[in-house]
Amino acid sequence: MRRLLCLSLLLLNFGLTHPSHGHDRARAPLRVPDLPGFLTLKCDFHTHTVFSDGKVWPDIRAEEAWREGLDAIAITDHIEHQPHKKDLPTAHNRSYQIARGHGEALQLLVIPGSEITRSMPPGHLNAIFLKDATRLDVPDWRDALAEARRQGAFIFWNHPGWRAQQPDGRARWYPEHDQLLAQDQLHGIEVVNERDYYPEAHAWCLEKNLTMLSNSDIHNPIGLDYDLHLGDRRPVTLVFARERSLDAIREALFARRTAVLAGHRLIGRDEHVRPIFERSLRILTPQVRVRGTGRAYVQIQNDSDIPYELRFRAEDPDLAFPGELRLPAGRVALLEVRGRAADRQGQRTVRLTCEVTNVLIRPDTPLTAHLEFQVTLVPQ
Repeated sequence: MRRLLCLSLLLLNFGLTHPSHGHDRARAPLRVPDLPGFLTLKCDFHTHTVFSDGKVWPDIRAEEAWREGLDAIAITDHIEHQPHKKDLPTAHNRSYQIARGHGEALQLLVIPGSEITRSMPPGHLNAIFLKDATRLDVPDWRDALAEARRQGAFIFWNHPGWRAQQPDGRARWYPEHDQLLAQDQLHGIEVVNERDYYPEAHAWCLEKNLTMLSNSDIHNPIGLDYDLHLGDRRPVTLVFARERSLDAIREALFARRTAVLAGHRLIGRDEHVRPIFERSLRILTPQVRVRGTGRAYVQIQNDSDIPYELRFRAEDPDLAFPGELRLPAGRVALLEVRGRAADRQGQRTVRLTCEVTNVLIRPDTPLTAHLEFQVTLVPQ
């Protein structure tokens, strides 16, 4: 009995000093390769707090983003929509100020912004890198956007196919957007908002030379909308910046050096998404040997947190390949290579063409890429 009591006390003491049930405040890096000459920064430029219609205090937004491996967020509470004003004062700059303090402690970049919340057209627009959001609280949306631009803001159109304003979910371009474009008051569009992808917005970014963005528009605590413990994550804008700073992010946004990462889909201009794909992969077995009609395996390491889905377009007289291959994030996949005839011999370089079906360079147009390796054919 005495031994049992001593053991119980030891276990209790261990549990108190070494809690295994606690929740760690830990960061999970989001691995996406850098581009040549640029850092790939993971950003969310559309978030809300209790200072408009969000449900969390501003510093929580900073901690959530830090834990998810983001580099920067913008706090973009609504100017016009203030449902908590009976409980909190209308203070358009305050949520950013609170979030920035915690962001600095975590080395997370926090960007000041606001959402200009109007009916369609022009719809909802975010202005980020503001100096004073209170000056946007004016009756006419044209005056609000003009003021944002006077402050040097980067302005983008939010959720252009939002069903509350576009009942069929289809984004439409209006003459008012042409006016904003001509007045340098529209610089980008959300190609993805929450879990919605807008192919029309994707096409407009290419046609009108606008910046592609992908944002969460988060209102709830992040864990209510995304199953983070199961690998689910918010959409992010990948920003290709010269350094990790607010000025560098702003410069990259105006220069349109961005891509969209949403779910398992990567969207962007070819010049941006191609190096991400190519730098994600390492062929661990660059030389394989195939005997007759036997098989060999090319091992491919995916060092990124983006899973890739490949569809091959292979016509080879000597070798057969699978029609499709999935490259899971952070893992090694096997590409099977089979011989077609028993008497083939010699060494050759294989340049296998594939479509990366979850990497889009245009709506419905996947990235075309190549896998290259050496094959030695040996007669059976």
